[in-house]
Amino acid sequence: MITYSTKGTCSKQIVFDLDDEKRIHNLKFIGGCSGNLQGISRLVEGRKAEEVVPLLKGIRCRQNTSCPDQLARALEEQLNPQA
Repeated sequence: MITYSTKGTCSKQIVFDLDDEKRIHNLKFIGGCSGNLQGISRLVEGRKAEEVVPLLKGIRCRQNTSCPDQLARALEEQLNPQA
């Protein structure tokens, strides 16, 4: 289980698993708008992280970020650990 602490959003953490093919599983947001975040979780379940990042990166809400943008950042950290 991977845990990412968000910055600038209503949700405080994102937890998820990545399998050997970097597919997303068991995504959950801690805090935030439950309905919207459950929707995002269902939409990305089983998709490759590299497909999801460009779809969500740059979506803005408050403080120049959003829960989808924070998920993209969390996934990028896992795809590029040295960056």
